[in-house]
Amino acid sequence: MAARTSFVTCPVSAMLQLIGGKYKALILWHLVQGKKRYGALSRLISQATPKMLTQQLRELEADGLVTRTVYPVVPPKVEYALTAFGLSLKPVLDRMYAWGEGYLRGQGIRINCGMEPPENMGG
Repeated sequence: MAARTSFVTCPVSAMLQLIGGKYKALILWHLVQGKKRYGALSRLISQATPKMLTQQLRELEADGLVTRTVYPVVPPKVEYALTAFGLSLKPVLDRMYAWGEGYLRGQGIRINCGMEPPENMGG
């Protein structure tokens, strides 16, 4: 983690460096609810291409936010989970959801995604 953020001295820039990828916040949001396999994440974040989802997961893992566990079975089983550091972002993700919900409602846009409101989330 230090290598990617060592030059960043602004708190907001540091956070954006960690979670500012195209699908990183969505990945983190879904992992707050518990471990997920790659296929489940792919279904939950269907707009992400396999290449992009893999890239975002690798960056989150490199930054210490996500763990990747590979089980020695056939076919291969891989699970992703939040680290304690990743779980520390839950309050931020909750506020992002609340802000986005208020924004969409203020624009008269009906919320239509697979995300659960924070009060329904585990963790």
